[in-house]
Amino acid sequence: MLDDLPVADEVEGFDDRAWRVEHRHRAVLEVLGGAPVAQVARQFGASRQSVHNWLRRFEAEGAQGLVERSRRPRTSPSRLPAEVEALVCELRRAYPRWGPRRIAYELGLRGVDPAPGRSTVYRVLVRNGLVQPQQQTHRRSYKRWQRDAPMQLWQLDIMSGIFLAGGRECKLVTGIDDHSRFVVIAQVVAEPSGRAVCQAFTEAMGRYGVPSEVLTDNGKQFTGRFTKPFPAEVLFERICRENGITTRLTKPRSPTTTGKIERWHGTLRRELLDAAGPFESMAAAQAGIDAWVRAYNHGRPHQSLNMATPVSVFRPTPASEPPPVAATVRPSSAPVAETPQMPVPQRQDGEPGAEAVEFDMVITPAGRLCLPGNQQIKFNAALGGHPVTIWADLRSIHVLLGGELIRTRTSRLSPADLAHLRQQGGRGAGPEPAASAAPRGQLPAATAVELDRTVGRDGDVQLGGHRVKIEVNLAGQRVTLRLDQHLMHVIAAGRLVKTLPAPIVPGQAARLTGARTTQQPLPPPPAPPLRAIRKVPADGITMVARQRLRIGRAHAGKTVTIIIEDTVFRVLHNDIELGIHPRKNTEAITKYRR
Repeated sequence: MLDDLPVADEVEGFDDRAWRVEHRHRAVLEVLGGAPVAQVARQFGASRQSVHNWLRRFEAEGAQGLVERSRRPRTSPSRLPAEVEALVCELRRAYPRWGPRRIAYELGLRGVDPAPGRSTVYRVLVRNGLVQPQQQTHRRSYKRWQRDAPMQLWQLDIMSGIFLAGGRECKLVTGIDDHSRFVVIAQVVAEPSGRAVCQAFTEAMGRYGVPSEVLTDNGKQFTGRFTKPFPAEVLFERICRENGITTRLTKPRSPTTTGKIERWHGTLRRELLDAAGPFESMAAAQAGIDAWVRAYNHGRPHQSLNMATPVSVFRPTPASEPPPVAATVRPSSAPVAETPQMPVPQRQDGEPGAEAVEFDMVITPAGRLCLPGNQQIKFNAALGGHPVTIWADLRSIHVLLGGELIRTRTSRLSPADLAHLRQQGGRGAGPEPAASAAPRGQLPAATAVELDRTVGRDGDVQLGGHRVKIEVNLAGQRVTLRLDQHLMHVIAAGRLVKTLPAPIVPGQAARLTGARTTQQPLPPPPAPPLRAIRKVPADGITMVARQRLRIGRAHAGKTVTIIIEDTVFRVLHNDIELGIHPRKNTEAITKYRR
């Protein structure tokens, strides 16, 4: 059968596989011709067991059975289970900013045991095309460093790029604790003057205590070392001197020295500023940044802290009295407006809800508010210890944190309970801060009901005993569900994102926890960002809105999609982000395809 196979000596370019097949075939022919197996084994330099195996495979499969077989194991006991690999891919698609280490940490929180390591998660992402494989062939020219304890060193800087709707650009005075990564300063200012910087600095010292050292760049707000014609002491240096703080300056053109605060700037820009767009006012910008900083400090695991939160490592030492120089720092001519408080005009007697009462409570460490009438309101444990204001009457209970509504529940309080609350220090309430909770029982026809829910990690919510699939991209977000007859509208961040069939009949809507009536019109759906298609030229530079985008020579010849946002251009290729470029002008986009 294999007589036509060429002998190894006659073939140019020796083929080891063909030689092995021919070698085994000759051994098999010797045995079939009557030669003893032991003699054939010695003649061909193999064991008797190998000769028996060749003979058995030849009789079963013919010449094809003598071909070399792979010894690769059919199964791998250490291979990641398919469901875990699918979860890794789902988390990466839902949270594109999460890297391998964060995903490995989140898998542990979700009960994956044993949780895969960072390298395993990275290989899964590369294998599924969710990240571009990277090889770092050079050594870093800088060394990592960190103070041994919190409050030993603060890094301070000034960040640009806080845009308002009118086109005005504000600045952000920032400060971070070197050891714990706890953000101590995030103050929006109209002008980054020395007085505005010092005001934010002294307020932070009054809140958290006086650090041992501060590290800044060589900006004129922080040092008078380069003042012409002679060096002079600026207000910031005076505050540090009178409070016993050692000031340290970076070398010129060395941003890695203040790398922690610079890295935080990048995180803030990617996760908040790029998505939020221009703010309505300075007060709105300050409120949005404060909320994001609060989540960063208290709820976000930090990789450099071994996935601990900054607040769990930070140890403030608030001063018993304000710093000596703080009293001399007067507000600047354009102070940041405070977040407006909700007006509370008093009700007139006889109006509906005149029995309403307003009082203050503190959420328990377990995330509970215990009210009269054996009524409890549950919150996330992260809100434990926060003071809240409660507006209550016989129909509704509204809970406000820092002037913002965070929960509405149907009231089970009686008139006696409200009277008891007034005796305990409650005060007459103003107008109802939000729509009333839905009354128990049947609702009139065509009455819309709203309720708030947090989307689970799988993109679904629980509603009246039903698990309703919303969207994986909304996992972890608080959404408003509006039940309007046979339809359910999903509202996230003030935008209509989805409309689904209502999972419950209209008559049961009022029985749901947190249900409230509403007559407000539906918000508009989010408008998709504009997109431009470009083919990357040989030099790797393309043009959008009279702005040159340096994509890179490595991507020459590729057709990329450029997402046009208010402040940045995002360059994508096959849904993989290649880079982000700041938008430097407001030119209109005239060519969407080139």
